[in-house]
Amino acid sequence: MADVNTGERPLSPHISIYRPQMTSISSILTRITGNALIVAALLIVWWLLAAAAGPAHFETANAFITSWFGDLVLTLSLWAIWYHYLAGLRHLIWDTCRGFEIKTAEMLGWVCVIGSVVLTVLTLIII
Repeated sequence: MADVNTGERPLSPHISIYRPQMTSISSILTRITGNALIVAALLIVWWLLAAAAGPAHFETANAFITSWFGDLVLTLSLWAIWYHYLAGLRHLIWDTCRGFEIKTAEMLGWVCVIGSVVLTVLTLIII
């Protein structure tokens, strides 16, 4: 084994100069929103099963879903649906071998973020 002196040099010199790009952030957000939507779907399934189980069970589930925390979860889930949808459209554009230029890819990432917020607010206003 080589004699390596790790005490005098930094282990990760790139960490001090690395700036996250929009493409990496949007990729991570796509994965996070996809998994968060599973949690939201389970919450809605619980609510539906409680409705089928009887009034006592439904009262508990409905109290949770209509609380401030339930409203927050469902609002964030609505944002996650819109973000995930727009990110899917971005991937469809990429599947046609377009939009790979750095500026275009960054712009599409911002379109997903800003567009999902705008669509969430519009959906909340309409509902």
